[in-house]
Amino acid sequence: MTDHPTEEERDRAACSRHWQRSLRLIAALLSIWFTASFGCGILLRETLDQYMLPGTGFPLGFWFAQQGAIVIFVALVGAYVLLASRIDSKLDAERAAIHGEGGSR
Repeated sequence: MTDHPTEEERDRAACSRHWQRSLRLIAALLSIWFTASFGCGILLRETLDQYMLPGTGFPLGFWFAQQGAIVIFVALVGAYVLLASRIDSKLDAERAAIHGEGGSR
């Protein structure tokens, strides 16, 4: 009897690592969005209103409440696409190493 994990066990471990990486990414991006929308748009609005958004004349807190959270959300969607693609590529590489060059699923 060997102590080496089977191909199926290594594949499950790779998938588990992929899932954990994906969850960490989602949690990080949602935290950023929450901070920008709720934190800057609501909780810190009065403090941020002391500053004006350059070129617009609008208070920064007002901008975060009205537009900033949406702009940041769209940027985070783009970041998610790029970062999730990297995470998926890592899984594909791990599975290819486990199953050989074909990387069958």
